Amino acid sequence: MLISKSFIPILKNNPSEAKIKSHQLMLRVGMIKQASAGIYSWLPLGFKVMKKIENIVRQEQDKIGAQEILMPTIQSSEIWKESGRYDDYGEEMLRIKDRQNREMLYGPTNEEQVTEIFRSSIKSYKSLPQLLYHIQWKFRDEIRPRFGIMRGREFYMKDAYSFDITDDDAFYSYNKFFLSYLRTFKRLSLTAIPMAADTGPIGGNLSHEFVILADTGESKIFTDKRIFELNCDNTKLDKSSLEQMRKMYEQYYAVTDEKFNKDDFEKIVNKENRLITKGIEVGHIFYFGDKYSKAMNTAVDLPGGKKDFVKMGSYGIGVSRLVGAIIEAKYDDKNEIMKWPLSVAPYDIGIIPMINKNDTSALEKANNIYLHLKKNNIDAIIDDTEENFSSKIKKMNLIGVPYQVIIGKKTEGDLLEFKEIGGETQNLFLDKIIKIITKQKASN
Repeated sequence: MLISKSFIPILKNNPSEAKIKSHQLMLRVGMIKQASAGIYSWLPLGFKVMKKIENIVRQEQDKIGAQEILMPTIQSSEIWKESGRYDDYGEEMLRIKDRQNREMLYGPTNEEQVTEIFRSSIKSYKSLPQLLYHIQWKFRDEIRPRFGIMRGREFYMKDAYSFDITDDDAFYSYNKFFLSYLRTFKRLSLTAIPMAADTGPIGGNLSHEFVILADTGESKIFTDKRIFELNCDNTKLDKSSLEQMRKMYEQYYAVTDEKFNKDDFEKIVNKENRLITKGIEVGHIFYFGDKYSKAMNTAVDLPGGKKDFVKMGSYGIGVSRLVGAIIEAKYDDKNEIMKWPLSVAPYDIGIIPMINKNDTSALEKANNIYLHLKKNNIDAIIDDTEENFSSKIKKMNLIGVPYQVIIGKKTEGDLLEFKEIGGETQNLFLDKIIKIITKQKASN
């Protein structure tokens, strides 16, 4: 891919309307374009990053046995009236009517829709558990959309739903998603803390928010620093291991401001371990039992001929929001360097040749390197513009290309000037460069 042929409309300066790092960078490097208040078009660079995040989210959902479906963005009001949420949800729900004057809505979430799908298809306990997920656009009519995609009206989200026959089985499903989320965020190079949280309009009596630390976060968090030392690397998918894993995290005080109790915090957490800061919510999981299944008459046959309402949970990850969250965590705005994790970077490596109208050898060499990288499944972009080296490197740093190859006066023979973003230059052969990137990609 050549930069001259790419749709990457880079701005010289940060737009004045953008107040936080993610909004500034995404507008400046042409990742998004505002369509209306809180609604954005995703341009090639931003869309590419978001799709890579989506793929990681999907892989981790599949690993715990969740099955992917796709539900519509427009839903009937009837199922929301069944659950009792149509009038209760509030003005964030965008209500519309079709040409037959039927009440419809642009889905802010999918508990009702997935429950209706389940009840029309599953009749026996023998078919349980069921874990279903989809990745779809949502709409919530925020009264004051701000901070770009971090608090927009339209957003791309993974939401999953579990169906079980007993509370014990349902907690097992809940814990599967708990683990899945920890693994997902780790693959995105984010340290996400699971925090006890309110259930909000979704309801229920068990809920965890997954929060990453960020000065620009909207959530105030109170936690024990020792929670950062935990990991779930060796956790297996059996009931006992998952229960122990969740208890391991829950032993440490970690709550958002809605659940904060000053007396409890000071009593439970030693002064040296207390941390009060801000964070960004990147995922939220809920267990709400039979709240929706009872309201919508969703029961299955049990042994002996009895029926019982299924127990449900829901599990959300803001896929589009994660693009902004990673920027907030990784962007060095002082030096204008964006360090995307290699797993979601828009390109693996940038090739920067010295362009001379009278000598095309550097560009020819860049093209040959590009083809060799492509054969090894390494995604590269060539800066074939006539800008100077300093401007080209700054551009690659701003876009966030993790590795760079420079083809200039010092480039002789098969040795190449190679550097990791923000790092020192070293002279390496192309095969060695390929091994470095391939190994790093495999670890992600």
